[in-house]
Amino acid sequence: MTVALMWEARAADGRGEELLAWARAQRLTGRPVRRETFRAPRDRVLVITWWDAPYDAELPELPEPDGTLVTRAVHRWRFESVADG
Repeated sequence: MTVALMWEARAADGRGEELLAWARAQRLTGRPVRRETFRAPRDRVLVITWWDAPYDAELPELPEPDGTLVTRAVHRWRFESVADG
């Protein structure tokens, strides 16, 4: 089974590039099958990691950045893949 972990944060005003650099520099204890980093308007950063693991597996996640770097707590979601059809 493939599990996708999504991590999304919104940077404090004018700190979008700093949050993006911070997220890209974070290392996980374990290696995901895939990892992608995205950015969006209003200085939002999204990181998705894919893991070959059961849905409820203990998996490493990106931490919360320093509170001065973001405008709110990080949002996190977990999804499992399903077959198309």
